[in-house]
Amino acid sequence: MIETTSCGGVVIHKGKVLLLYKNQNGKYIGWVLPKGTVEAKESFRQAALREVREETKAFAKILKYLGKTQYTFRGNEDIVNKTVHWYLMSSESFHCKPQQEEFFADAGFYKKHEAYHLLKFHDEKQIVLKAYEEYDQIRTRPKLNQTYRSKTR
Repeated sequence: MIETTSCGGVVIHKGKVLLLYKNQNGKYIGWVLPKGTVEAKESFRQAALREVREETKAFAKILKYLGKTQYTFRGNEDIVNKTVHWYLMSSESFHCKPQQEEFFADAGFYKKHEAYHLLKFHDEKQIVLKAYEEYDQIRTRPKLNQTYRSKTR
């Protein structure tokens, strides 16, 4: 069995999440979140940011670590056990462009319910739901300066 580690991001802008559509050699793969393999001497955070940038051309920043998912699949030569570390990210715009070298045919931002139904893999659907819970908490948290000002008046 081969053990691999990847990192990825749930990128949200104005309440919409960034998805990629993979179509390899005319074969439907499905809608996925941006993620990829950690390179040598690279932190999980660095890998997640790099993979989002490479696969989508989106500029994102990390807001919070979401956790990890694990799954197993048959590779070309052996069974692969993959662990993916996920980060909640934000973007300043809807700009994105799919990386064609990785067989991504489309990229775009989708509403939560649309993304949930488009995503192919159950674990990615679950991490998107968790990301939105965290995103909503961050958005509704009072800003430190606003809280301080209201208490000093």
